[in-house]
Amino acid sequence: MKKKGLITGASRGIGNAIALKLAENGYDLILTGRDVPMLGSVKDACEKRGAEVGVHTADLSDEKEITDLFKKSGAIDLLVNNAGFGIFDAIEDIKLDDWQAIQKINVEGALLCMREAMRSMKKSGGGRIINISSVVGVKGYPNQVAYGASKHALLGLTKTAIEEGRDHNIRVHAICPGGVATEMVKQARPDLTDFSAMIQPEDVADAVAYLCSLPHTITIDCIHLRRAASPQTW
Repeated sequence: MKKKGLITGASRGIGNAIALKLAENGYDLILTGRDVPMLGSVKDACEKRGAEVGVHTADLSDEKEITDLFKKSGAIDLLVNNAGFGIFDAIEDIKLDDWQAIQKINVEGALLCMREAMRSMKKSGGGRIINISSVVGVKGYPNQVAYGASKHALLGLTKTAIEEGRDHNIRVHAICPGGVATEMVKQARPDLTDFSAMIQPEDVADAVAYLCSLPHTITIDCIHLRRAASPQTW
């Protein structure tokens, strides 16, 4: 029987690449996001790779929409928490509304998806959760106070979920990429002009596929994907 994965933020960038990779690897998929036309394009591309694909739009700042999403999706084997966004200001410039909006999606949305996934996976005998964090969840960067705090929080959620999932055959992982060649990195790092040395969305997708291939007897808590030209993170 084919496994089924749910990917948040699946309409573009990293989420798009993860969806295509999992479709190639034999997964059926539930794709969620708010850009309906883009989700439709990803759905078509995944179906060409042999996947059965369901598309459900959801606002991850709304608890009811998240619970409805999981009810519609049914039992899943994999959750990839990829959805997130950033507003990039220094501490003295951050607006409370912007701070709260980022935490609402990047932290609370991810938490609620994990809650619903773990409830379902406990009933079905297990599963896997992969949280897409960031290098800014490990290191501090100027002008990224709200985004950085949200990604640190996502690692905290991951650590707790690892412990709570262990006895229920639920494996939980985080991936912390450095700068990925997406629209978000252009906003976060306007000083960067050469994107040829950036991590590509497909690189993150390969890390997701690797985690999904692990045997039951081992696990990996966190994968750091560092640009080769950047300083080490440990």
